[in-house]
Amino acid sequence: MPGLMIDTAEVRKTLIDFIHNEITRAGFSRAVLGISGGLDSALACYLTAEALGADNTLAIRMPYRTSSQSSLDDAQLVIDALGVKSLTIPITDMVDPLINRFPAMDKRRKGNIMARQRMIILFDQSEDFKGLVVGTGNKTEILLGYSTLYGDSACAFNPVGDLYKTQVRQLASAMGIPQALIDKAPSA
Repeated sequence: MPGLMIDTAEVRKTLIDFIHNEITRAGFSRAVLGISGGLDSALACYLTAEALGADNTLAIRMPYRTSSQSSLDDAQLVIDALGVKSLTIPITDMVDPLINRFPAMDKRRKGNIMARQRMIILFDQSEDFKGLVVGTGNKTEILLGYSTLYGDSACAFNPVGDLYKTQVRQLASAMGIPQALIDKAPSA
């Protein structure tokens, strides 16, 4: 896709500057983001850690009981590679009371509840960590409507939101993100 090719060095610099400027313009020096084990959140974490430093970046894993161990492991791979601060906050006990109240609930409703609970956690932890919430959704997902209002679409700003998935892969490769994450099929 020649029309989607990017100058990865220029895009990397632009996004790192964007992250740094957005955080400092708001009077902060730190950032919080959810890390799922997927490529988009990995790239956002790499960019944020480069822009602000590992000590100023908090990556939070928020598994549900059906979350795959491989996704948790992939998220941990990013955390370990960057040396960012991290937390793991399981969401099962938080969302199951609502899900169990409506036994006929479909997967979409369950997924939206989980996405919104994760954002509650991120914004709560942003207050505790004194950092802004960084979004992790790419342009392809946004254009397809594959995001949850007040869930994964809620953030202070989204540095990868103007990159198509193809461009996310290009930039991730240039930044040295493990190939296994770049090649990983999206779980959605």
